[in-house]
Amino acid sequence: MSLDAVSAGPEAGMAGVAVRLRGVTKVYDSGVAALGPLDLEVRRGEFVSLLGPSGCGKSTALRLIAGLAVQTSGAVDVSRGLAGAHGTPAIGFVFQEPTLMPWADVAANVRLPLKLANMPAAEATDRAMAALAQVGLSEFARSYPRELSGGMKMRVSLARALVTEPEILLMDEPFAALDEITRFRLNNDLLALWRALRKTVVFVTHSVFESVYLSQRVIVMSARPGRIAAEFRIEASEPRGEEFRTSADYAGFCRKVSAALAPAYEGRRA
Repeated sequence: MSLDAVSAGPEAGMAGVAVRLRGVTKVYDSGVAALGPLDLEVRRGEFVSLLGPSGCGKSTALRLIAGLAVQTSGAVDVSRGLAGAHGTPAIGFVFQEPTLMPWADVAANVRLPLKLANMPAAEATDRAMAALAQVGLSEFARSYPRELSGGMKMRVSLARALVTEPEILLMDEPFAALDEITRFRLNNDLLALWRALRKTVVFVTHSVFESVYLSQRVIVMSARPGRIAAEFRIEASEPRGEEFRTSADYAGFCRKVSAALAPAYEGRRA
């Protein structure tokens, strides 16, 4: 799904920055303080993971960036320079569930954001087929969601987010429900896409292992209300693959991130 960047912020100081959150809080009508204050800056082309326990505000932060929710205080800035191609939105969102239309085939599901943007049908079809090729599903364009595996449905969801050619890709635990082998394969495919397209990616996950494998930077969040508890830059040679996943460096990063994450779970039980 693609969304308008509703909080395009002032350009002063935004050179090279895709997203900036400044003193952001979110308090729900029930009085629950979900987030913040949170200060976060994501550079253009960077792959950043938000890691933390359930209820720490990771998904809330994504929704604020996307404009699906409004912060209680603070500022959410998205660079004005990140307009999507052909006038389409600058932000693509991949949810935890694929949320596909069961009555429509794969190509129609991927075309949906372009149809809503009133793009001519022929151009929309070409763009949808190109997006399906990017995720390796060209031959399933005429299939229906019921005919696809869980991993394939998530690939369709990713293609739908990519079809508008957004500059920012927000991903909310997209692989959480998949088996480990499928998850590893999609992690590899996502990294390959990121290297090829150089989108800015903000990725929410509960998995230390996934966050370290995918990210240039891992942001560890505290228990609710979520704040940044620790930050790790994952320095690893590219392209990453199974050699990195089985390396001592990878294991070392995972130990450090796990140690930083432990207090968040303790805080949640307190």
